[in-house]
Amino acid sequence: MADTVLYEVSDGLATITINRPEAMNAMNTETKVAFRDAVQAAAGDPAVRAVLLTAAGDRAFCVGQDLKEHIGLLAADRETGSRLTMNTVGEHYNPIVRALAGMAKPVVAGVNGVAAGAGFGFALAADYRVVADTAAFNTSFAGVALTADSGISWTLPRIVGPGRAADLLLFPRSVNAEEAYQLGIANRVVPSADLAAEAEKVARSLAEGPTVAYAAIKESLAHALAHTLDETLEKEDELQTRAGASEDHGIAVKAFIAKERPKYLGR
Repeated sequence: MADTVLYEVSDGLATITINRPEAMNAMNTETKVAFRDAVQAAAGDPAVRAVLLTAAGDRAFCVGQDLKEHIGLLAADRETGSRLTMNTVGEHYNPIVRALAGMAKPVVAGVNGVAAGAGFGFALAADYRVVADTAAFNTSFAGVALTADSGISWTLPRIVGPGRAADLLLFPRSVNAEEAYQLGIANRVVPSADLAAEAEKVARSLAEGPTVAYAAIKESLAHALAHTLDETLEKEDELQTRAGASEDHGIAVKAFIAKERPKYLGR
């Protein structure tokens, strides 16, 4: 894996760090490939019970596409008559977001600074966002004459509502941490100096928890967004049956009766 993305697994927690602080963690091709591969590796590793997305430095979580590389690729496309540059959405961003949103384990984003464009999309694809009080969010796309990608047209309106999402996409602006919390973009806002420790604490608590149940909760929420009440009730029945058959449920019930803290196995 490239040095632009760091990947570490410890005690069930996979930590994925975008490591281009000198470029505000912008996504050049090398970084997109490495980030995609890391997210997919975490999704497919049975030893991983939760994922923490972080970024190096204190200025940016990720500002999306590396426009310096992008402009060169566009020039090459013009010379060859191809349109390969924009294939990055299908080759990189879509697989990343599918893996983040679809993996059967919780994903926490520790947002340390600016999250713009695809960086905003990656943060929204996580299940929980711990945000530094100095961080900010910006859709950015319309500012460079592009439309939404990285799942933002799906995730953002579900969090802030379609009207607010249209406003943020049509008129890109910086949304500070306080407003992000009010809008539901940030689940928790902490002092910048405490972000790394707090984000890891949240992620580790999930990695130590009943991850079969967490996977079912994640699946249930995604299903309910696109289905009727009756269909959702049927899905809840299916998922509750699965969770109820897990070893973790038995452990939780025994611990409750014994008035002890349960030690979950993740199965």
